[in-house]
Amino acid sequence: MHTDSPKSYVIENAEIVLPDAVIRGFVAVENGTIAEVGEGRAPETGFDMGGDMLIPGLVELHTDHLESHYAPRPKVRWHPLGAVLAYDAQIVTSGITTVFDSLRAGTDLDAPSLGGELFTIAEALDEARRHKLFRAEHYTHLRCEIPSPDILESVENFAAVFPVGLLSLMDHTPGQRQFRDLEKYFVYYSGKNDKSREETEALVARRVARNAAAVAANRPALVAMAQARGIPMASHDDTTREDVDASYEAGVSLAEFPTTVEAAQACRARGITVMMGAPNLIRGGSHSGNVAAQTLAQEGLLDILSSDYVPASLLMAAFRLPERVESISLPQAIRTVTLNPARATGLGDRGAIAKGLRADLVRVRIAGETPVVRQVWREGERVA
Repeated sequence: MHTDSPKSYVIENAEIVLPDAVIRGFVAVENGTIAEVGEGRAPETGFDMGGDMLIPGLVELHTDHLESHYAPRPKVRWHPLGAVLAYDAQIVTSGITTVFDSLRAGTDLDAPSLGGELFTIAEALDEARRHKLFRAEHYTHLRCEIPSPDILESVENFAAVFPVGLLSLMDHTPGQRQFRDLEKYFVYYSGKNDKSREETEALVARRVARNAAAVAANRPALVAMAQARGIPMASHDDTTREDVDASYEAGVSLAEFPTTVEAAQACRARGITVMMGAPNLIRGGSHSGNVAAQTLAQEGLLDILSSDYVPASLLMAAFRLPERVESISLPQAIRTVTLNPARATGLGDRGAIAKGLRADLVRVRIAGETPVVRQVWREGERVA
């Protein structure tokens, strides 16, 4: 759903964030594409930005925020298309013009999940796409919980009907990866699900006993499915060098939220792109007690930021990053939410303000220390 915009126009008097510099100048747009980027005054009168910043549209690779619109309360399910469109509105007004909607595949034997409603959500996304109701561009990121008993059937059935832009291999078995420290798992899970210590300990025992065999069988099958269909793969919560080695051997190109410096260093050595959570950066640490995004940034090990569970965090974190890490410039920080995620998923037509690329643009005004989205264009058309 786009608002009317002229096919050709100029945006002028803006602080334009390029991949390697910030200039005061103008951007000319023709038929949804950037036709010219220049410094100084524009050759013709255009939309005056009044000195506001102009950055590329943000590219989000991992957000499960759609689930909170579809299931706003336990046992409550909202109208699927209504939920999808409300989510899209929040995404685009956060400055995100390309989003990979993270949908869970596979059911959970021990807790309620939306894995069994995967098709309902996907059909609503598809309906919005077919009727051109979206303001942002949406791709599917399939989050695959490897130990799930129906994960292979779920992914196979889904991929036969819907395109998949990214597939992540997740294993939240207690005692490893994100929850290597079982005490952290007890605290996290008990608080999230209002369970007693005894109930959580019984759950841990069940999952540990059951999951090992399922992971051994399901992981190679999922990898083979993704490879056969040419779907890029991401690992999730890699913790040790051995985790990263296994990811590399599977053909993984992106690491979501490695939990230790050791894992991030191993990713760098293996040529695997590292993504961390924007909320982690803004809050100053991981909500589950793992490595801080800022720590990895200081070590030169951060490539991409993701809004994870708060869409508005993506823009805020990009502007906060140079304040937190002296060695990172604003253009470098903006690349973590634009050019780098676009390249990581093979989207070579966007992610930077440069001649010939898509005119996905965001006007940002700094209010105090907070970046605020004022206008958004996707492929040259005003969408917010």
